[in-house]
Amino acid sequence: MSTADTVTERGTAAGTGSGRAPRRRRRGDGQRQSTAGWLFVTPTLVVLGLFLVIPILMAIWVSFTDWTGRGSPFSSRVGFVGTENYQALLTEQGLSRQDFMISLRNTFYYVVGVVPLQTFLALGLAVIVNQRFLKGRTFFRTAFYFPSVVSSVAISLVFLFLFTGTGAVNQFLGIFGIDGPTWFSDPRGLIHLAGQGLGLWSLDSPPGALADTQVMSLSLWDWFSGPSVALSAIMLQVVWTTAGTFMLMFLAALQDLPTEVEEAALVDGANRWQRFRAVTLPHLRPTVLLVVTLGVIGTWQVFDQMYVMTQGGPAKTTLTPAYLSYTAAFGQQQWGQGAAMAFLLFVLIFVLTTFQRFVLRDKDEAAAKKARRAQQRAAKKKEATA
Repeated sequence: MSTADTVTERGTAAGTGSGRAPRRRRRGDGQRQSTAGWLFVTPTLVVLGLFLVIPILMAIWVSFTDWTGRGSPFSSRVGFVGTENYQALLTEQGLSRQDFMISLRNTFYYVVGVVPLQTFLALGLAVIVNQRFLKGRTFFRTAFYFPSVVSSVAISLVFLFLFTGTGAVNQFLGIFGIDGPTWFSDPRGLIHLAGQGLGLWSLDSPPGALADTQVMSLSLWDWFSGPSVALSAIMLQVVWTTAGTFMLMFLAALQDLPTEVEEAALVDGANRWQRFRAVTLPHLRPTVLLVVTLGVIGTWQVFDQMYVMTQGGPAKTTLTPAYLSYTAAFGQQQWGQGAAMAFLLFVLIFVLTTFQRFVLRDKDEAAAKKARRAQQRAAKKKEATA
């Protein structure tokens, strides 16, 4: 064997050895990185387990007991009542079921009124402050976002003064000859008031077909009352407060819109509305989905405005499941029933958000994913039969 061949073999052997060593080092590096990663996330997992997972599991247990808030919920003195707390809210006739249904009715109208308004307002504000030639854009962005960073309790107190019988809102309406209501003391529903204004019925003598038909402990007349005057004032306050946060989300999405696409539409002769409808809105679909999802979750969980402004009144027309759960647990010491309300609210929010995400999904992308999964299944089946 020549000297050149010997050198070549040694080089090949050295190359092979050097090639194996990095593989071992990379595998060792990966193990060390995995260990280091778990070490870094362990404190977070411990905190989440102690203050999130364990309390949720304890609340689930409490919802099946008659715990009164005294002592440990796991003591032998606490009785296991099964699904009695849930039955009292859903199937058994009584005040608990009636109040829970009233809270669901109120919150339904609250969600239907607040979510679309805050979404459209946030989108409109984002489009305005995204204009390139708008002077003072930074000022307007700050001004529109400012209510979102102020304490909701402080804003609620301000609105209490604005919407009193002699407040600024009624004084402004008086300029146009409108006698404003006593907002936070008026339990009349807006649909009831609209029907009376149109001459369809009288609030003092509602239609018998609606008043005499009971559904889930409430008459149809009560179900179709609409949001009360008091609740509508709270809805205005919430829309004004939350629109700024969602405005920033829309603004970030608008600034991410490729200018080339909009310029191409402009060259094709599309006017401003056509560009907004055909170019901007499709680009904003994920943001709209996010804003609506957060809006639905937040509105179904509303609590602080009701606690500060009305305590569920007048005539329980601002009662919500979150506030009712709080009063049942901390006020009446019925912790099992309060926990049951909380989990029923969770299930309701989960179902509604899942349905809403299904409705607002990108149908073209969903169809493409379905086609890819069908192709993968067909390929696997073909390989299995080959």
